[in-house]
Amino acid sequence: MESVLEFLSDKWWLVFPLTALTGHWANSWRKAGERRHQRRVELYKLKNQAREAERASAAEVEALMATHDAVNKRWLDYELDVGKLIDFPLMTDVREPLTVAFLRAKREADGQRPASAQEITSPSRLESYRQAVNTFAVALDVAEREARRIKDGRFSGRERERLSTARQLLRIAGDHAATPAERQAAYKRARRELDGLIVLPDAALAALEERIMPGLGAGRQPDVRQS
Repeated sequence: MESVLEFLSDKWWLVFPLTALTGHWANSWRKAGERRHQRRVELYKLKNQAREAERASAAEVEALMATHDAVNKRWLDYELDVGKLIDFPLMTDVREPLTVAFLRAKREADGQRPASAQEITSPSRLESYRQAVNTFAVALDVAEREARRIKDGRFSGRERERLSTARQLLRIAGDHAATPAERQAAYKRARRELDGLIVLPDAALAALEERIMPGLGAGRQPDVRQS
């Protein structure tokens, strides 16, 4: 023990470099700890940002799907309403380029639609669906404006009379105050008046027949095609 003390008393000057070295080690450990903490913080932020991005993407897909549904509903208002198709026959006229463009855009958007918002996970897939829905909406706007502008203007005077007669007959067919026989007769005559003038989609005929008389569809005539 005395020899150790003698050595230390003789080497007292070593205290200063040892103190400096100890301070250097402590400082290094502190900085390393700070760097580890900073990396953990950055990793935590990145994970949170990734989760936020996923939530934002899912929310955008859900919004696009809602827009898609709204545009489809606008189209169904025509497809399921014979009276509306009589008023705006261009909406089912496949000889009209704007109608064809709309139907093509609808098919593309429906094909791009995911089963759920979580199905779309890549930015390119999201952008593709976004463009399809936007094109679909614009195409319907354009076709609808043209159909409302022209209405029945492309028909002759006699053809417009037939359309008017069919419209009146369909009111009778849908009038529950009339007898079943009167309603069915009015419906059949309305179909004859429309024959060769406008296209009546199967969905529109089914909805109309269901309102007129359940079971009437069993005797449905072939689909009416526009000449």
